[in-house]
Amino acid sequence: MSTTIEVSLRTEAAGGDTPDVVVIPVARMDETLRVPVGLPDQVAGVDIPSSISSDFAKRQDFGAKPGEVLIVSQGQEGPTLLAVGIGDPTASDDEAWRRAGAAIVRSAKGSRAMLLATLPSTVTEARLGEAIATGALLASYRFDRKSTEPREGLSALDVVPVAEGGVSVQAVDALAAGIANGVAVAGAVSVARDLVNRHPSEVTPRRLAASLLRRLDRSPKIRTQLWREARIDEERLGGLLGVAKGSKEPPRLLIAEYDPRGFEEPEEEPESKGHRRKFIEPAAPAAPSDGPDPRHIILVGKGVTFDSGGLSLKTAGGMTTMKTDMSGAAIVMAAMTVLDALDVKVRVTAIAPMSENMPGGSAMKPGDVLRARNGKTIEVLNTDAEGRLLLADGLSLAVEREPDAIIDVATLTGAAVVALGTGVAAILGNDDALVDGLIAAGAAAAEPLWRLPLVEAYESHIDSDMADMKNIGSAGEAGTISAGLFLQRFTGSIPWAHLDIAGTGRSDKSSGYLAKGGTAFSLRTLLGYLRAQS
Repeated sequence: MSTTIEVSLRTEAAGGDTPDVVVIPVARMDETLRVPVGLPDQVAGVDIPSSISSDFAKRQDFGAKPGEVLIVSQGQEGPTLLAVGIGDPTASDDEAWRRAGAAIVRSAKGSRAMLLATLPSTVTEARLGEAIATGALLASYRFDRKSTEPREGLSALDVVPVAEGGVSVQAVDALAAGIANGVAVAGAVSVARDLVNRHPSEVTPRRLAASLLRRLDRSPKIRTQLWREARIDEERLGGLLGVAKGSKEPPRLLIAEYDPRGFEEPEEEPESKGHRRKFIEPAAPAAPSDGPDPRHIILVGKGVTFDSGGLSLKTAGGMTTMKTDMSGAAIVMAAMTVLDALDVKVRVTAIAPMSENMPGGSAMKPGDVLRARNGKTIEVLNTDAEGRLLLADGLSLAVEREPDAIIDVATLTGAAVVALGTGVAAILGNDDALVDGLIAAGAAAAEPLWRLPLVEAYESHIDSDMADMKNIGSAGEAGTISAGLFLQRFTGSIPWAHLDIAGTGRSDKSSGYLAKGGTAFSLRTLLGYLRAQS
């Protein structure tokens, strides 16, 4: 489980352990394959060519596209020499280096590989290191419960910076910092993937909350708060309580707040049923700041740990992947675990309502009316449209904190899969700057987002005769948009964006740096956006 490789910086190609594989990047300009200048003539007894024969590459179907791999020479006693494609060297493309790192892990035979990473390039040293480390680590991710011995694979990747005229100390430091950031980002993604991939009886609301609390409480810049069923009822979270009624597993709501200034330690830490928790009431920073308070962004994640559809029961096939319906909660909370390591300078709060959606004897029924935290009433006409009921309460709580922006993440609608497939997520929102910023962050992370409109005329799709709104729109029409319009009614006037990752939240196969199963799609986008706000 989790990542299985170590990525580290090596400043000299001749130093350290002898690698099993030496890797050189190869770029493509026009129709010409180019080996970067500045490479050493020999590494670990392997001759490094100054060029790659186009005829030889063509016979091996190698065009130096990002992530393509070519065996240049296969040593009998020494290391194998690989070429990895990085595409157009004039493009400022972190993704090319992410895919290169992933390709090395998936293709290299042996335990240790050495990548001669070209400096300088159109990607800065810090971005280069982060991209290589992120791609390699995520490609090494494994999760299964097979009883057979784990398969062997690459266990270490050494990154050696090379440049014509030598590499400066500043470049080495920047590359090392980038690698450290890549390790942090990949670690957060792996945490989320692990939570999503576990079997649903292992990740109940109680166990999911406990697992996340153990991780979040390690940081002195994070305060956590866990609401159990009695508190949830006291706080009037009618949407969350309604979804949870059909399960013997009680709901949970987890709140985590990150402040880059840290927090004052309370005189006594409150105790609650065997768990000592750090609460965010009141959330006082460690020291007053002379400047303005940092921006405050709230993340809300859907945490349905298993979705049977409730009384509006899914088919047997439709339930097989429903352990992944808590991806939103896993993503927003996993993001919190690395904000300090990535030196994020904005305040971030994550809110995750957690529940199962089961068809028990007490389950909510089609026709029931629920009252959400903000007082709005919801007629439930389909119990399988439950995620928006949890988010209604989560968003209402977010609005009360008066943040600068709210972003919610959810595997919400099958309509998003129909519209955009499994490679692009839908984004909707009421603020152009927020939506555009997330789209830009998604492009940089190679997690594409496509904006759908909040069509005002479609508001009638969710109007109800019995309540303020109903939880489904018009059959067969604009399902993702009507869900967005529903959520918008709980966001007030605060800038808000909704990410529907129903299609992108899991992968049916492993390729590049994606592993089969939960993808944690949008987590790197969120981290990129939050870092940009810093």
